[in-house]
Amino acid sequence: MPDMSSAWSRTAKPFTSSRNNQVGAMKDFLPAFWAVIPAAGIGARMAADRPKQYLQLGGLTILEHSLLCFLDHPRLKGLVISLAVDDPYWAALPCAKDARIQRVDGGSERSGSVLNALLHLHAQGARDNDWVLVHDAARPNLARSDLDNLLGELADDPVGGLLAVPARDTLKRADSSGRVLETVDRSLIWQAFTPQMFRLGALHRALADSLVSNVNITDEASAIEWAGQSPRLIEGRSDNIKVTRPEDLEWLRQRRTEFGH
Repeated sequence: MPDMSSAWSRTAKPFTSSRNNQVGAMKDFLPAFWAVIPAAGIGARMAADRPKQYLQLGGLTILEHSLLCFLDHPRLKGLVISLAVDDPYWAALPCAKDARIQRVDGGSERSGSVLNALLHLHAQGARDNDWVLVHDAARPNLARSDLDNLLGELADDPVGGLLAVPARDTLKRADSSGRVLETVDRSLIWQAFTPQMFRLGALHRALADSLVSNVNITDEASAIEWAGQSPRLIEGRSDNIKVTRPEDLEWLRQRRTEFGH
């Protein structure tokens, strides 16, 4: 078995900061950027012997790759991961001892896991106008250029937004028996990816209110939409895929012989 500890230590870097003594005081008043990784799911469609985020990919787990997308970014102030209460895999990973990563208990659904992370950030002193970037635990191939572009494009946006990709294939709407009802106009259809970036306070309120109202929330953007806002779509790379089925993992293994962030 490869030495996972050495693989992590070779790749992980400490959080860095662009502050200096002359502008540090000014930047203290600017919104901070936080990352949240909901990782309490089990990934049943993978039919694996463990949750999909703990499957191996290029010497590390999928989860570790997803974390590394953020841990060495100079604009990120911190990272919170939401894990299942009875998660038996996390403690064995080298990254579990990484002081940059704060752990909270996840919920039964994604929205609860994210909300717990936001509550933790508030308790740690994060402000309502800080930015939170929520990223899928099983989306390990986020390009730094996409992350940089998302941060740059949305830093002054009144709502926030998400990485997405315009639909390319012909789309069909089906009935309950699997028969085509119609062909959907794809010209305004996008696939929603992550990270999804919103103000901490706005996202907290949207998720909490949607849970109270028993609204089906599939991602953070849908919570913001339900709250009456229109998130902005930022086009990203199509290879920022989420590992959902076995063929997704095989595709990543064949495409990349060495992962680096």
